[in-house]
Amino acid sequence: MTDQQLSRREQNKTATRRAIADATLELVRSKGAGQFTIDDIAEAAGISRRTFFNYFPSTSAALNVAMEDFLDGVLGHFQARPQNENIVDSMLHALSQPADPANLAVMAELHGLAEKHPDMARVHLEAWDHAEHRIVDSLRTRLGQETDPFYTGTLVAAVLACGRSAFAQWQYRTQGEITPQTLKLLEELFTEAIGFLRDGFSR
Repeated sequence: MTDQQLSRREQNKTATRRAIADATLELVRSKGAGQFTIDDIAEAAGISRRTFFNYFPSTSAALNVAMEDFLDGVLGHFQARPQNENIVDSMLHALSQPADPANLAVMAELHGLAEKHPDMARVHLEAWDHAEHRIVDSLRTRLGQETDPFYTGTLVAAVLACGRSAFAQWQYRTQGEITPQTLKLLEELFTEAIGFLRDGFSR
């Protein structure tokens, strides 16, 4: 198989993954969380049930694509930072890089839905749990697998608390309105919260 064929194949896989995620979110909007099946998603995305499970283990995983893609970008920037740089500084620099507005918009929308619907709150919790595992793995890659798990666990818990606080503050200030301006505010709140952590919450 040529490089061009591989590239086209990867593009097709990415497009299918996105189509499934988009169809799942649209069903949440139109029918409500927990009110549709995998077969409904497959029909909406124009795929088979088997294809769905080739990409995702569950509906929750399909809904959390935006968070996964956001983390891909942030953790990629984090790993590219100098090895001798302060860890929290590296995280701050990574979060300061522009994120895909489409991913931010979906993340913001899902946060709002989680505030109102128990089924979506469970999906949101799964997303945060998976984010925790990914960030821990990224830290161990950066610092070494022998790094004290208490250190990495505490640091990641603090980082995720900053993220949750940023979402809560965004929701309070914007009432969940999603516009280019409010998404920019969300990014600013992420970096401001991590800045508090870096500075020891001194004022």
